[in-house]
Amino acid sequence: MSEALLDVRDLRAGYRRSVVLQGVDLAVREGEVVALLGRNGVGKTTLVHSIMGLVRPSSGSIRFDGQELSGRTPDQIARRGLALVPQGRRIFSRLSVEENLKLAHRSRNGGHDLDSVYELLPRLHERRRHRGRQLSGGEQQMLAIGRALLANARLVLFDEPSEGLAPKAVDQIASVIAGLREQKLSALLVEQNLHVALKLADAVNVMTKGEIVYRATVDEFRSDPKAARAFLGVGQV
Repeated sequence: MSEALLDVRDLRAGYRRSVVLQGVDLAVREGEVVALLGRNGVGKTTLVHSIMGLVRPSSGSIRFDGQELSGRTPDQIARRGLALVPQGRRIFSRLSVEENLKLAHRSRNGGHDLDSVYELLPRLHERRRHRGRQLSGGEQQMLAIGRALLANARLVLFDEPSEGLAPKAVDQIASVIAGLREQKLSALLVEQNLHVALKLADAVNVMTKGEIVYRATVDEFRSDPKAARAFLGVGQV
């Protein structure tokens, strides 16, 4: 088992007097996609935000490539090699597609540039002069992914990338992430669409009440319907 690229240990975090994360342990190895599953409100987004420095942990450790991230600011964390595709996309609606992408670009040898993102996401090239508010939901999600790629991160955090999208757009986004997985993308994928999550991930972590309560490979999870029913309230996976 290779050493984890992202290694979260006993992480506790929350908002004001509310503790959401109750001692989370989670790991993502280089080239691995880990799906983080769980019902609404169990702390998945809080975990993602804590990793990116948007929520300050009260205790515990977040190590990335052997270096501690806990307590660092979001821009410091981004410079170390993490990027977030946030829930709700959060693109700059008044800027054009190309302006959104250029703002995110961080040079790295062998990394993505504008041309490679347009090659991967040709719809963005077609719409490059359109403002963010003129895009469909699926196009906005593609823009959010393109923006993360141009940050040239070593690990991408996807927070509900299929949320609110039409089925055709969900398939397109899943295909994009699947292509990145073939390029050995390292990622933590928060996803309510179980079909999408299991198609894209190598491993599954299930969160309940601020804790990781189940870990398995995707094949192990598929062969354990009792776990899916107990933790997620679903049957056949």
